[in-house]
Amino acid sequence: MTAAAKAPKTPRIGPTPRFAGGVPIDLVLEPLLVVVGFVGYLIWHATQTFSETEAVQLQWSALGESVAQHVWLTVVSAVLVVLIAIPLGILVTRKKFARVAPVIVALANVGQAAPVLGMVVLFAMWFGTGRWTAVAALVVYAVLPILQNTVTGLRQVDGRVIEAARGQGFSAFATLVRVELPLSVPVILHGVRTALVILVGTATLGTFIGAGGLGVLITTGVTLYLPPLLFSGALLVALLALAIDWLARLAEYLLAPRGLRGVTA
Repeated sequence: MTAAAKAPKTPRIGPTPRFAGGVPIDLVLEPLLVVVGFVGYLIWHATQTFSETEAVQLQWSALGESVAQHVWLTVVSAVLVVLIAIPLGILVTRKKFARVAPVIVALANVGQAAPVLGMVVLFAMWFGTGRWTAVAALVVYAVLPILQNTVTGLRQVDGRVIEAARGQGFSAFATLVRVELPLSVPVILHGVRTALVILVGTATLGTFIGAGGLGVLITTGVTLYLPPLLFSGALLVALLALAIDWLARLAEYLLAPRGLRGVTA
C-alpha cells in the first residue's frame, strides 16, 4: 500500500444545508426552536407555585420590563459597535493609514481579552453606575469581531476587480462603496451576528452596576437560592440570544448579494 493510500482523506465542509427552494435550513429551524422553548416556558410558568419574592419578579409585567431592558442594552450597544468598528475596519485596510492599523487592531484585541466583568466594574468606577456605563463597557468588548470581519472581508476582495473599477473611472471612494463593501457584506454581517450574540450574553453583567436586564433574575436567583428565578433568567437569555441570532442570520441572508448568499454560513 502506498503512502498516498495510507494518508487519511481530508474532510470537506459542504455548503449550508438548504430546503428545495434554496432557503437555508437554519433560517427555519432556529425560530422554531425559540417558539418551542418559549411555549415550554409558558407551560412551566403556569404550573409552578412561586414564593412571594419569586412571584413579584416573575409576573409578566416585570418579566417584560427585564426583557425590554436587556434588548435595549443589546441593540444600543450593537448599533454603536457597528458605527465604530466598520469605519475603523475600512480605515485599517487603506494604504494611507497602514501605520496606525496595528495600533487600532491591538486596542480592539485588548478590549476583547480583558475580563468583561472587570471592565464593567472599572467603567462604573470611572463613569458611575447605570445603563450607559454598561453600554460603554459592552461596546469596548464587542468591537473586535466586527472589526476583524470588516478587515477580512475587504482584504479578500480580488485586487483585479478593484483595478477594473478604477480603470472604468471610479474614484477610490466610489470603488469602496460600489465594489469593495458589497462584496464584503457576507463577511461583515457574519461579524455583526457574532457580536450580537456576544452582547446578549454579556449584557447580563449590567445588573452589577444597576443597568437592569435579565441578569437581575440570574443574580437574585443565585444570591437567594431561588431556582425558578435562576432558571427563568438563564432560559430567557438563551431564547433571546437564539432569536437575535436568527434575525441577524436573516439579515445576513437577505442583504448579501444574491451570488454570495450562504458563503459564510
